[in-house]
Order: sequence, then structure tokens, then C-alpha cells
Amino acid sequence: MDLTEGSKVPDFKLIDQNDNLITLESLAGKPAVLYFYPKDETPGCTVEACEFRDIYTEFDNLDCEIYGISPDDEKSHQKFINNHSLPFTLLCDTDKKMITDYGVWGEKNMYGKVSMGIIRSTFLIDKNGILIKKWTNVNAKGHAEKVKSELQKI
Repeated sequence: MDLTEGSKVPDFKLIDQNDNLITLESLAGKPAVLYFYPKDETPGCTVEACEFRDIYTEFDNLDCEIYGISPDDEKSHQKFINNHSLPFTLLCDTDKKMITDYGVWGEKNMYGKVSMGIIRSTFLIDKNGILIKKWTNVNAKGHAEKVKSELQKI
């Protein structure tokens, strides 16, 4: 599915690192960043998470929550959060349903080797679940600042 800016994002039901159920409805009322990443504790994913961490208070001041989504389970997410002092929620999409619904599962080419996996992507949604901005094939370094700049426009 190719989500277009201005359209409602698909609903989802995922658990977070503390086994709490999070849905699109539970995010209503404030903007949110939904960022999809391949795996906890990998180099690019750690850079991206730490950059969001480092400017988290700026997102918080803009009344925006950040949610990282990967196929990792609660235990992996808890360890990732603890190892890097991440102040935001990580969601477990172990069956890759949300990853598929949001169109971020696909072919990746790394060093000439083609494989299927998560295409690092970020969705900025408004308080009603409408897609404001979408980034795909994200370069982790410097990405959090780009998302913040876009958030400041709404």
C-alpha cells in the first residue's frame, strides 16, 4: 500500500515494550512520529534512535509523541531502551502486519545482495491520524532534525 500525504493512516494494534496495547485511536489528540526501523541494536537503528532521544524534549514541547516500530519483541525493546536511555515508546510488530500495512516491507539492496526487509521509513501524522509527511529509504544520520522541522510547520 502506498500511503499518500493527506490520507488517513491505517489503524493498528501493537504492544509496546511494557506489554501495553497501543492503537491509532490511542494516539488521537496530538501529532505523532511513527518511525519504522529494521532491528534493535544495529548501527543505523541505534544512530536514528539516539538522534530522536537527543532532541526528544523538543518534540515533547511540540506535544508530539515518538514511536519506534520494528519486528523485535518486548524484551529486545526493553534492552534497547535501557542501553541507550530512550525516552520514547517502542512498538512490537512481530508479525509485521503494521509494517506491511504501511508499505515499508520490501526489497533492499545492500552491497549488491538483494533481500526482503524493512525499508527505514517515517510517518508524521496529525492529531486525527492524517499523514502529514512521509520519508522512505531514510538515512538515519540527521533524520530526527528533518522530522522536527516538518513538525514545526503544523
